[in-house]
Amino acid sequence: MLVPPSQKQFQQIVREVAEARDTSFPLADLNDFLSGLSPSELEDAVISPPQAPLGPYLANYVAAMIECAAHQKAVPPPTWVSSIDPLEKPVFGSELMSLRLHLLTQSPPPFRRRNIFIDSTIGGRV
Repeated sequence: MLVPPSQKQFQQIVREVAEARDTSFPLADLNDFLSGLSPSELEDAVISPPQAPLGPYLANYVAAMIECAAHQKAVPPPTWVSSIDPLEKPVFGSELMSLRLHLLTQSPPPFRRRNIFIDSTIGGRV
């Protein structure tokens, strides 16, 4: 069975996320990749869970990115994302206490459900 090129590229980018000391660039690459896919390409790309070992935070972050992209492209997210348990403790995209209320209210719903509070989503950057 042939693996679609989009699925190979997704797995490669997630591997780069898993191996990076600073994940901001690989996560931006993942954002760009997911944003540029057609609805059917997205479904093909993310049909299988990441093969690279991701800790709880990155697993949730990647799953939330996929959920956002699926919503934007009006396709269902892959079933495997629901098997990733949300983080027990909240993680904020900024250490500034003055931004926490903003992040709590402006984070995209898939990130909030996963206890990640950021001010960015697929297709947008801070």
